[in-house]
Amino acid sequence: MAQYAVLIYSPAPADPMDLTPDYIALLERYPAQVAELGGQIVTGFALQPSITATAVRGDLVTDGPFIEAKEVVAGFFVLEAPDLDVALKIAKLNPATIHGGVEVRPLFVPPAE
Repeated sequence: MAQYAVLIYSPAPADPMDLTPDYIALLERYPAQVAELGGQIVTGFALQPSITATAVRGDLVTDGPFIEAKEVVAGFFVLEAPDLDVALKIAKLNPATIHGGVEVRPLFVPPAE
């Protein structure tokens, strides 16, 4: 099956400790919804709030996120799905789409030699 990175965007600072009980309930249902559509979450990670970021640009290192934004990357997971259409159906069900959004990108597979 093809693999996709699903990037989760949430309103800044996207603190994973600030999730509401309703949102947590939606997250708990999500893996079953993914499986119903023929997908599988391979691995996933939540990120610390964006205020904990350290940006590096050339030799310049600064505290805080790389750019100021209303929405920041809050986490990501790797999804296996039969094809992009299924991956997008799965992404649309993600609770992050309620107040933020998700981005689906195919993982790079080097060409066969």
